[in-house]
Amino acid sequence: MERFVEKFCKFWYYFSRIAGLMGITLIHKKMRTAIKNVRELKVYQMAFDTAMQIFIKSKEFPKEEKYSPTDQIRRSSRSVCSNLAEGWNKREYRAAFACKLTEAVQESAETQTWLEFSLKCGYLDLIIFKQLHEKYEHIIAQLLTMKRKSSTFIIPS
Repeated sequence: MERFVEKFCKFWYYFSRIAGLMGITLIHKKMRTAIKNVRELKVYQMAFDTAMQIFIKSKEFPKEEKYSPTDQIRRSSRSVCSNLAEGWNKREYRAAFACKLTEAVQESAETQTWLEFSLKCGYLDLIIFKQLHEKYEHIIAQLLTMKRKSSTFIIPS
């Protein structure tokens, strides 16, 4: 029985590699479901929800900071989602997809920087800062994992 399993695994490995080169997906329906649009991605949902939390909290920032941290933190947090959405629609081209994921990571890091400024200026309390900062750590990790495994998201042309 062991030899059969070993031979089958070897066969499946080579068969799946050849099928992959031909653009054929060999994934059982129960193992993974196809994602139809970017809004179904957990990283998109987390980034969107966190951007909305930042929007709500930034309404409490002083009016004189309207064009500095308030505007910048809102823009960078929203850009994470928009870059991810743009990249999702460029999945035919691995380099373009990876580039947009990189931009989303950069916008996440910028948002973390604006969160730090907001904390130091007294616009956010430490608990809120830690929660939002930690969420962006998770978002960055998920985006980097997507980039590392970008070939699994590419649409064969």
